[in-house]
Order: sequence, then structure tokens, then C-alpha cells
Amino acid sequence: MVFPTDENVIVGLDRADDAGVYKISDDLALIQTVDFFTPIVDDPYWFGQIAAANALSDVYAMGGTPKTAMNLVGFPVKTMDIWVLRQIIQGGVDKLTEAGTVLVGGHSIEDKELKYGLSVTGFIHPARVITKKNLRAGDRLILTKPLGTGIINTAIKGGLASDKLIETVTRLMAALNRDAAEIMKDFPVHACTDITGFGLLGHMAEMVLGSGLGIHLQANSVPVLKDALEYAAMGMIPAGMHKNRKFREIMVNISTSVDIVLQDIFYDPQTSGGLLICVGPDSAKDLLNSLKERGISWAAIIGEVTTEPKEKIKII
Repeated sequence: MVFPTDENVIVGLDRADDAGVYKISDDLALIQTVDFFTPIVDDPYWFGQIAAANALSDVYAMGGTPKTAMNLVGFPVKTMDIWVLRQIIQGGVDKLTEAGTVLVGGHSIEDKELKYGLSVTGFIHPARVITKKNLRAGDRLILTKPLGTGIINTAIKGGLASDKLIETVTRLMAALNRDAAEIMKDFPVHACTDITGFGLLGHMAEMVLGSGLGIHLQANSVPVLKDALEYAAMGMIPAGMHKNRKFREIMVNISTSVDIVLQDIFYDPQTSGGLLICVGPDSAKDLLNSLKERGISWAAIIGEVTTEPKEKIKII
């Protein structure tokens, strides 16, 4: 299949990334992304918040500032009260307001299954675009949110999670990656991506593929929600985790000393997860301290970029 091309496309279909980037002028480029999904929490307002935060995240991962958004809605109007849709959209609008992003329109269709998300447009200087494909040997990797939301959401659907845990995970998924994105602009960040449906290892695999470099991941340094460990040990594993493992396990070398439950969590599909930031080794601790000072308490240095094994992830 042949796709249209344009010399002003900085990031497009030829190099899969978190968003597309189009150069408007010497000092302005547009970041464009779209994302939507079915509900992952019961509360429609919080679903709207999470879906909006998730859609905005790709712009933050590219180093940009989201400016406008458009709603995407699939709604079963014959079987669901319109109040639910109003709550979802209100949640999305409130999250956009928090992000300083303007809702300029949208589109809805009647659908048997409820779906909600947004298309988002952001601004960035063409020379400051951060992609996931610019790793450098020796760089450190910083993760800004803990893993385990996919497993905990599975437990929630099974009626096993407490109200306190549901609130904690919901707020975590609804939290913007804005502060982390703003902070990383002051440091020599070479690559970045956000951790979502492919899980930590799936998104790491995208970063090393074609790079000629590899990643050493320190298993015990990765921030993980404690309850996720417990539920994973009970077998509360989402179907997406098995798909992620099957797709990428050929690129992963895991030490036998790494707990099997922790291995599962590294493949766990996340919703509105944190940023995975690749930064020069001399700046990693300063960046980490700046993140923590801003209240991003889960942030941690979890590994480094290496020359061997090429295009693989080694977990120790």
C-alpha cells in the first residue's frame, strides 16, 4: 500500500511513533494524535477523565503542548441513558481544561458498545520533537508512573478490589503527564514514549527495534503497584498481557532470578500510563529529583541503553 507523502512530515507512517508531526514553519510544527476505547471504570465521569488524559499523553511524549481536541463518541442511545454520555463528556472537558486544551468539536455515532476518546493537536518547535527512536548508548531510562493498572482493572471487573484501591488506580490513570513533559524539556532527553496498551516491554521493544542498541532493565527498580503483584499471583491477568508477551517475548531475555509474577507485570497493558524517558547519564539523577520535587513520587530510574544485546531487552 502506498501512502501520500509530503516533505513537511517530520514523523509519519514510515516511522511508527506516538503521534504524527507536520512542519508548518521554521519554528512551528503540529503534533496530531487520536485515541479512544471502551470504559475501563464504572464511573462515567472518571472514564471521561481517563480517556482524555490518555489521548493527551501522546502529545506530551513527543515533547509538545496540546492545544485543541475533538471528541470521538460511540454511544448506544437506545439502551443507555443520555446522562451517562453527558458525564463522560464533562469528565473529558474538565481534563482538557486542566491541560489548557480547547475542545473545538467532535463526532458521534450510534454504536452497540460505548466508546469515547479524542483527537488532539499540539504545538512544538520542529527542532525539539522527541521521538521514541533516538536512543543513545549509556542513556538512563526513567519511568514516571507505576505498572499494574491492567491487572488491577481486571480485579475490579471481578469484584475483588476495594473502594480505596479503585479510587487510587482511577486517579492514577486520570493524572496528566504534563508536569513530567514540562520538566524533561530542561534536560538532554533523547527519546520518550508513554506506556499504554503494549505494556512496558512492548513499548521498550518499539524503542530498540531498528536502533542497533539494547536495554538493560533492572527488575527491582521498576515501580509497581503492590496490589497488582498480589492479584497477578492470584491469576488475575488481562488477556492483553498474554498477547503482549507472545508478540514481543522473542526480543526479551529475562534472568531466572526475576520473579514470574513481576515478569507478567512487565507485559501488563496499561491505560494512561507514565512516560518512559531516555536521558543522558549525567543528567538522570537531576531529572529524577526534579520529577519528585514536582510531586511525581513514583518516578524511578529503571535501566539503561546498551550496545549489547542489540535490539533486545535484558532483564536482571
